Amino acid sequence: MCNIEAILLVWGVRDEVLEKLPVEGHWLYGEYDFIAKVEFRDEFEMEQFIGQLRRLIHGGTFKLMPVTLSAIKTGDGENETVSVLEDLRVLAP
Repeated sequence: MCNIEAILLVWGVRDEVLEKLPVEGHWLYGEYDFIAKVEFRDEFEMEQFIGQLRRLIHGGTFKLMPVTLSAIKTGDGENETVSVLEDLRVLAP
């Protein structure tokens, strides 16, 4: 079960490094070189992944942005509304 979803952005690395990344994603051409959606069971697993990236990507040219989703339900019956809140917390070396 996935408890944490995050977006990984990588820039300033050679293609050989991108090929070694431990996740599937999309190569980009512009400010960033790579983007991927990654999922973790808990924060410990996410921290291990960050350590793996630091060893692979020398210079720390990546951002891992966990996405927090929550919802607020108000009202009853026909007057019921649901508001979804999204938040990004950037983790960068």
